Order: sequence, then structure tokens, then C-alpha cells
Amino acid sequence: MSATQGPLKSFDDWEDFVLERYPEPGPSPSHKAKDEYRNYDDPKHETVREFYRLNHRHQTLEFARKKKAEFGARNRRAMSIWEGVEFLNTLVDDSDPDTDLSQIEHLLQTSEAIRADGHPRWFVLTGLIHDLGKTLCLHGEEQWAVVGDTFPLGCKFSDKIVYPEFFSLNADSRDPELMTEHGIYEPGCGLDNVTMSWGHDEYMHMIAKDHMPEEALYMIRYHSFYAAHREGAYTHLMDGKDEAMFKWVKAFNPYDLYSKSPERPDVAKLKPYYEDLIAEYFPATMMW
Repeated sequence: MSATQGPLKSFDDWEDFVLERYPEPGPSPSHKAKDEYRNYDDPKHETVREFYRLNHRHQTLEFARKKKAEFGARNRRAMSIWEGVEFLNTLVDDSDPDTDLSQIEHLLQTSEAIRADGHPRWFVLTGLIHDLGKTLCLHGEEQWAVVGDTFPLGCKFSDKIVYPEFFSLNADSRDPELMTEHGIYEPGCGLDNVTMSWGHDEYMHMIAKDHMPEEALYMIRYHSFYAAHREGAYTHLMDGKDEAMFKWVKAFNPYDLYSKSPERPDVAKLKPYYEDLIAEYFPATMMW
């Protein structure tokens, strides 16, 4: 599936929408004003609405469980983390007006911004790998099952989720057991016990869960869970661990949203540093 097919012109359309929905300054090397990002001729984001209509319709508890079992088998291909970065780089985006940077250059911009601010090495590595789950689209997954705001399934959908009206199309919304505040969960059960909607966040969490620190895993798994870390929803499902770890998700968020810059990183020069960094945490080859 090409990144230019489907309801979005590119995955960056969704990222642009998030940027505009949650505008705030971040540690970006760009000199661009926030209102200058993603300047399309049509600013109404109708393609984003259509994307979320499909996302909210099809992201059911059954669907997410099926996808987690399918991709949890980790039988698609064997490659290293850096090879995963290069694999994602085969995803070509010709429709982004903000930058002509490749996928690999954008990942390096994020990690280099984190590195420049003196954060721990695992934090820098998280910046490099957090979006590698988007390789799902290279396995034929639909856009609405790769990107988009994430949210718990198996309980009532929060009105803090973007375009909540589209959840009326979701089969789970017609199941009374799933539409109570806690649904199938116990109060304060902890997010480790909650099934989240399926996408690149969950997939990369599967890849990294046995290798990265807990703080990094929260950044990877919940960086698109805007209803929680930006709107304060779903606290009734969280436990003390979640509350402590979400400070790391919030610390990561500005780098994720505001690290684009027209200045190109030198991939060849940076590659040895990142290969050494990857080797600290991941095996030389692993199954994806």
C-alpha cells in the first residue's frame, strides 16, 4: 500500500492535524512558526475526517485482539533495528509540503533534537525508533490501522478522542457490556491490562518490549494516546505506575510533534553513532 492511497494523502496529514489540534512550542530546531506548518490549499482536512471515520468504525476490541495475535507472531522478516529504519525509508511521501526529507532523515531529526538536549541514551534511541511500527503499511495494512490517535477498547469511548461522533459506527458501541465507563476492566487496573486500538505504537512496543527501559516503552506505546496525555481522559483505568510513567510520555511529545526542520541531517556521519547505540539495547537481528 502506498502512503498516498486511501483517505489521507500521506501519514503526515494526520501528524499535521495533531500539530494543529495541540499547538504548543517544543524543542524544535526549526525557525518555522507553528501556523506555517502543513500549509495546504485546502485547510479543512476532509481527508483526515474520512480517515478517522474509518478508524473509529473499524477499531473494535475483536479487531485489535486479532491484529495483536497476527503481528505478535513476529514472522514477517528478520532484520536489525537499523535495517528497520532503512526499510521504513522505502515508504516514499511525495505530498508533504513542509519538508522533502526522507523518512530516515525525519527520524534522525527527532533523535538528534533529543540528543542535543542532553537526555539519556535510551531516550535518544526512542526518538529514532518510536515510529518504526509504521512499517505496518509496507505489509499492506490500511492507514487507519497504522496511524491515528490511540484509545482503549472494551470500555466506553471518551468524548476527548478526536471526532468521537464516528464511534456510533463502531460495532462495540452497540454492546452494552463494553459501553460502561470501565467496560470489561476493573477500576485502576493499569494500562498493561487494557487492550489499546491497533497501530504502529502497539506494533513497535511488541518489537521493543524485551529490550528497552520501561520509560521508553511508555513513550513508544502511548505517544499517540492523546486523549490521556493531552486531555486527561481514562485516569480511571490507570494505576500508580501509569501515572508515574506518563511524565515521560509528556516529555517525549514535543520532540515527536515539533522536530521537523529543513536542515538535513548527515545520515552517513550519524549512522555509526546510532548503530553503536542500537547495539547497546537490541540484538544484531530480530524477527519483525
